[in-house]
Amino acid sequence: MQRALRLLEAVGAHADGAPAKQLAREAGLPLPTAYHLLRTLTHEGYLQRENGVFVLGAAAEVIGRAGARRRQRAHLSEALAVAGQELGAAVYFAVYREGEVEVLAVTDDPARPPVVEWVDFRTTAHAHAIGQCLLAQLDETTRREHLARHPVESITPFSVRTEDDLLHRLDTVRRGHVAYERQEYALGTVCSAIPVQVGAAAATLAISLPVDELRRLRSVTDRLRKMAEATLTTLAFSISI
Repeated sequence: MQRALRLLEAVGAHADGAPAKQLAREAGLPLPTAYHLLRTLTHEGYLQRENGVFVLGAAAEVIGRAGARRRQRAHLSEALAVAGQELGAAVYFAVYREGEVEVLAVTDDPARPPVVEWVDFRTTAHAHAIGQCLLAQLDETTRREHLARHPVESITPFSVRTEDDLLHRLDTVRRGHVAYERQEYALGTVCSAIPVQVGAAAATLAISLPVDELRRLRSVTDRLRKMAEATLTTLAFSISI
């Protein structure tokens, strides 16, 4: 495996590909061993042979994209962690993708722990700020299809109770470009979420605070919006599309 990886690294160093003899030399392998590994890697789709040289194949590119996506998510998590420390809040980034709410990154600060997902975020979009902000960005057909699969249901005494109540709330979210939620998903917690531009995707940055810090919610949300405009949206875009 180590020898195969050295060959893949050698191929990846040449944008236009390289012949077997050169790759064997750069990987420090005997030519017969290099030929055997190159044939195997080509058969498995990790390499392609074109005009006598070897280039990376589709399987290797998939691995590369997956690695790049992990690095991008790590960068976003680091940026959210910095934002969370500055704001004194848990911070989240989520998108609406393939018909569901997907939280892609969240801070993990013991001093400001995120909301415990005690009911699946995907089925309770109507009850939390993240979901309300995402639903408000959808077209009417997509939104109604979502609510047909995940109907409105109160999960705390403060949750919206009917679909009509939710649709009225979403109108308010669209006008104000922010969703505020007070103990509707989790008792003891207040949240807000703002829409962010990531191409055609519905996406949001959100915060949560203990309910006894409700007075801070609007000011912290305003600060989050300024951070998003400055740096966070670029990182969010890079991993969400």
